[in-house]
Amino acid sequence: MTPTATSPATPAALVLEDGTTYRGRAYGATGTTFGEIVFSTGMTGYQETLTDPSYHRQIVVMTAPHVGNTGVNDEDPESGQIWVSGYVVRDPARRVSSWRAQHSLGEELAEQGVVGISDVDTRALTRRLREEGVMRAGIFSGADLVRDGYPRPVEELVAQVQASPQMAGADLAREVSTTEPYTVEPATVNPAEYGGETGKAPIATVVAVDLGIKTMTPVRLAERGVRVVVVPQSSTIADLEAALPADGTPVGVFFSNGPGDPSASSHEVELLRAVLDRKIPFFGICFGNQLLGRALGYGTYKLGYGHRGINQPVLDRTTAKVEVTAHNHGFAVDAPLDDAGSSAPHDGGRYGRVVVSHVGLNDQVVEGLTCLDLPAFSVQYHPEAAAGPHDAAYLFDRFVGLLTNPAAWPPAIRSPQPAAQTGTAQLTTAQLTTEENH
Repeated sequence: MTPTATSPATPAALVLEDGTTYRGRAYGATGTTFGEIVFSTGMTGYQETLTDPSYHRQIVVMTAPHVGNTGVNDEDPESGQIWVSGYVVRDPARRVSSWRAQHSLGEELAEQGVVGISDVDTRALTRRLREEGVMRAGIFSGADLVRDGYPRPVEELVAQVQASPQMAGADLAREVSTTEPYTVEPATVNPAEYGGETGKAPIATVVAVDLGIKTMTPVRLAERGVRVVVVPQSSTIADLEAALPADGTPVGVFFSNGPGDPSASSHEVELLRAVLDRKIPFFGICFGNQLLGRALGYGTYKLGYGHRGINQPVLDRTTAKVEVTAHNHGFAVDAPLDDAGSSAPHDGGRYGRVVVSHVGLNDQVVEGLTCLDLPAFSVQYHPEAAAGPHDAAYLFDRFVGLLTNPAAWPPAIRSPQPAAQTGTAQLTTAQLTTEENH
């Protein structure tokens, strides 16, 4: 059924593929929606979450109990639309309380046809997902809960959920990417913080492959004096080279965040290998990190319930500092944490030595890769920090440094202590010291 606007009393049901059912009230649009259900632990920044293309085909559960009090404005979206397929909250705000608000969250969800549900015990739901892992789910509300005047059997709703597509094997970047290239110039943002001048020639040019890029990402580079040419996911290496100037100024390639299973992204992996073969400086975040891992010959795997929120601790092994970071990923790179820098496995070590440069401290997941013999690195999280925090903003400076001073690459990596039996790195007390934050 086509989603329609809702009233506060409209009944709704959230149905998981294992048959678990939660009853509540419709929030946003009414109708039916399906997706992989995931939870986000961020207490703020819901507008940025909703408009992050990485959430394409996912139903997002907010673990914070009260959502929507700051409303929605036209300045904070990270793309041109809401991308989540569904939204689950416990207690939606009854009124908007922000001078910046232009709409309520419920009104915005309804206007964009996003089916949601409120009055759900999101604490119990999150515990369920942590114990059983993320799974497919459906939200049904209004007339879609009724057939011939009677409530539809739960078994019928579960069958619909089980027939919906799975995230594993999904190739989704092409569905969220721009269709036409566009450029973000340094003059379009305020460069004062980094000593730039409006109208000044860029210090470097970066071609950013849009796999689901967030608005703030090219802005963060433009703030540092970089011209950013954003190109579609379908671009070839010839397209990338054509977008890079041939006047001798520094150039680089960036792969953005995005949705889907990295094992299904063969075009992007081959494109990245062409970039590495040409030794063009490279930086990737989130999906871009997973693609670098696959290009180097490592595998990727699906996490039980993923990392989503703005409060995830990560150790940067180049500084031994812990950052609080923003995450949105359900897949991770399968690379050895305790390896001090052996050759990457692809094609007999064709790309030289690689180390795990960043590690998630909650579960020891690989959060970054650094190539020691190529000008390339990546991180699994979101340094553009919309809606925060800002601990990882230095990574854009690291990329600019790679572009403008390649002789200083690679950064020094602190050798991890090999772990007995577990195969993961044991971090020393010194490595966990956080006397000074970025």
